[in-house]
Amino acid sequence: MSQIICSYEDNAAVLTLSNESKLNALTSEMLTQINDCLVEIERNPEVRALIVTGSGTKAFCCGADISEWGSLSSADFSRYWVRNGHRVFDRLARFNKPTLCAVNGHAFGGGLELAACCDIRIFSDNSTLALPEANVGIVPGWSGTQRLGRLLPESVLKEIALFGRRVDAKRAYSLGFAAEVSNNPIETAKQIASNLESMSLRSNELTKLMIHGAVGEDSSAAIEALGSAAAADSIDREEGVQAFLDKRSPEFKGN
Repeated sequence: MSQIICSYEDNAAVLTLSNESKLNALTSEMLTQINDCLVEIERNPEVRALIVTGSGTKAFCCGADISEWGSLSSADFSRYWVRNGHRVFDRLARFNKPTLCAVNGHAFGGGLELAACCDIRIFSDNSTLALPEANVGIVPGWSGTQRLGRLLPESVLKEIALFGRRVDAKRAYSLGFAAEVSNNPIETAKQIASNLESMSLRSNELTKLMIHGAVGEDSSAAIEALGSAAAADSIDREEGVQAFLDKRSPEFKGN
């Protein structure tokens, strides 16, 4: 049975972590399923937003399932587990549509790193954030020191990563990490996503790329994607392709 549920409602896709008995802890199979869902959703022209959430009310995601990585050698841990998680998380962070995370309960370790990949976050009243990796002798491995370093003040990140303190929903909102605190975060996320119905999907995609270029989220790819989009929309591109097919020299006009 899949532990990642991908559903569609109106203009939004909803990706739900469904491993409630383990507080939605992430397994290697779940990472693969998340990646597959992202590929499917990204290519669906009907989807205007992606909402990521977890099943139940106690935890959005308590991190990575220790039974999956606890026995790995140091080489395999870094080579496979950490790198594979990064590939999936980076795909979410650089998703071509607006993304929202409905955080229902605890977001610990990899769960917090997953929430950080989304464009905005809506927290339930009982949500708490933590990076407890030092308690089991590891370090944040899925961008907890990098992406979170851009989203949280340095002192706050050190507070939770080095001293093991937790941040509640109210404080997360005051820090700007949460866009809103709600007693029903998934419904609030859907309501926010509904605003996209009257907006240009292409404009949002390009604007997101521009923001990512500014904040350092895969800047090189963002810049090249923007340049490629402009070039692909030109008359010169049409002429170049046609000339290649016709086996003749192109006559570029600079348009």
